[in-house]
Amino acid sequence: MLDRLKLWRAGIALRPSLNLVYRIVVAVAGTAVLALGIVAIPYPGPGWLIVFAGLGILASEFTWARRILHAVRTRYDRFMAWFSKQSWVVRGAGALGTGAVVLVTLWLLGTFGLVGGWAGLEYSWMESPL
Repeated sequence: MLDRLKLWRAGIALRPSLNLVYRIVVAVAGTAVLALGIVAIPYPGPGWLIVFAGLGILASEFTWARRILHAVRTRYDRFMAWFSKQSWVVRGAGALGTGAVVLVTLWLLGTFGLVGGWAGLEYSWMESPL
C-alpha cells in the first residue's frame, strides 16, 4: 500500500502544474486542520492530536513542517512527563484552569443564556457580552 502511494505521489511530481496544485491543496488542508487544533488546545478533548495531525499533513510535503512537528512533539512529551510528576495541587490547578477556559468560552458564546432560556432561567449574567 505504501509503495503504491509513493508511486502515485511520484507520478504527480512529474507534472509541474499538477504538483503545484497538489502542494497547495496539502498546504490549505494542513493549515486548516492545524488552526482547528490550535483553537481546540485549551479545551478537553483531542486538541493536541488535531495539531499533530495538521502538522503531519503539512510535513508530508514540506520540510519546515517536519522540523516543527518533531520540535513540538518533543516539547509536548517533555511537558506531559513533567506535568504527570507534579503534585495533585499543580495537576488540580491545571484542571481548574481548563475548566475556567471552557466555562468562559461557553458564556461568551451565549450557551448559558440559550440553555437557561430552555429551562425558564433568564438571568442577565447568563447572556453573552458579545
